[in-house]
Amino acid sequence: MTETPRSSGPFRAGDRVQLTGPKGRMNTITLEPGKLFHSHRGVLEHDAIIGLPDGSVVTNNAGVEHLALRPLLTDFVMSMPRGAAIVYPKDAAQILALADVFPGATVVEAGVGSGALSLWLLRAIGPEGRLHSFERREEFAEVARANAATFLGGDPENWTVRVGDLQDTLPEAVEPGSVDRVVLDMLAPWETLDAVTAALKPGGVVLCYVATVTQLSRVAEAIRASGDYTHPQSSETMVRGWHVEGLAVRPDHRMIAHTGFLITARRLAPGTVLPELKRRPSKSDYSAEDVEAWTPGALGERQSSPKSLRKRMREATASAELAKGRDADEDAPGVG
Repeated sequence: MTETPRSSGPFRAGDRVQLTGPKGRMNTITLEPGKLFHSHRGVLEHDAIIGLPDGSVVTNNAGVEHLALRPLLTDFVMSMPRGAAIVYPKDAAQILALADVFPGATVVEAGVGSGALSLWLLRAIGPEGRLHSFERREEFAEVARANAATFLGGDPENWTVRVGDLQDTLPEAVEPGSVDRVVLDMLAPWETLDAVTAALKPGGVVLCYVATVTQLSRVAEAIRASGDYTHPQSSETMVRGWHVEGLAVRPDHRMIAHTGFLITARRLAPGTVLPELKRRPSKSDYSAEDVEAWTPGALGERQSSPKSLRKRMREATASAELAKGRDADEDAPGVG
């Protein structure tokens, strides 16, 4: 693999640099000796940046200042070319945490999309780990490979991208029981559970990233029905920024809300029978006893007796008649 761009130290030729202008507009360039960065506000020489420390301010020929920083992975994935929708950084961070992706892990990912999640996974597993990625569309796989090579400075030796259906290609790619983590970003992850189950180590984690509640429900029930996993846990992540300037402290008007659901479960040892989880049954499972248990009386709700209700009705009627009589007296002509 070619040399990976440094994450710190002085800028050098080949580094990617994020230039931020006075109005907050960002442009990312790759430094090359003798090259120029042109904008409608002037020209900036690459040579003026090479050799400066990260976080420097440089001035172009028109006197306009730009802040020069190495782009973070978050910056890169939000601006890189996309063949398919990306996994947002807020979800990528949760995926790494919920799936407990660790250095040296063997991870399976499907599908690749534009490679955003692949980059996060590669960083988490480190050079000693192994990432097997699967994508059904060749054009998406090509975009993902190119994006990874752009950010990393070359093709990672511990990353393999295969084109095809996961359930067909996974058994050929990995040994049974050799995978630590499986991350599924696909329309129908329940269709791949048999292949995933065979590949995962006991105690390994499967995580599914799905967009709709219908997908969430179906994959959860498929995981339960398989009998090979712990009870699935599901969540979604919403991030709201805040405007903080002096005493003007308020939430931003816009937020990154729903992008997808995350559902995780752990692989049981072969032959293990999971203890039954006592949980509230779904509405379709209610029996006569269940319905009775949810009546107001069973829940301790105080109810009025028929006698008490008749008394209150009489009181209400009498009160209404008094009100009508009072109104009639007020409307009657005076006696002089």
